[in-house]
Amino acid sequence: MVNTRAWIVFLDEFGVSLLPQVRRTYAPRGRTPLLRHRLNWKRASMAAALGYHAADPERGPRLCFHLKPGSHDTTGLIEVLEQMKAFYRGERVVLVRDGLSAHWSRAMRAWFAEQDWLTLER
Repeated sequence: MVNTRAWIVFLDEFGVSLLPQVRRTYAPRGRTPLLRHRLNWKRASMAAALGYHAADPERGPRLCFHLKPGSHDTTGLIEVLEQMKAFYRGERVVLVRDGLSAHWSRAMRAWFAEQDWLTLER
């Protein structure tokens, strides 16, 4: 049963590439266009959390996110959750998350066990 005095927060992560996505361009017939860019193949990740208050919709939605180079691992996600803890400043949070393996690692489960402000849902 969901705590109606808590924020319901949906958390997800995704990766983005800094390499431009060019699919099609125009050039005079017979002259193949050459598109140049100065970016190399780097990746960045974003973890975003969208929350709303279950009992008081007048409080409005809250969005917080975290950007980092590379990809999120357990340590990076714990960083995100620590920032989220500060963002919600002691309020109760029900966190809805997906099945990413970093969410279920031994270190993550140990961190979750120490949190009294957080309830987990899948």
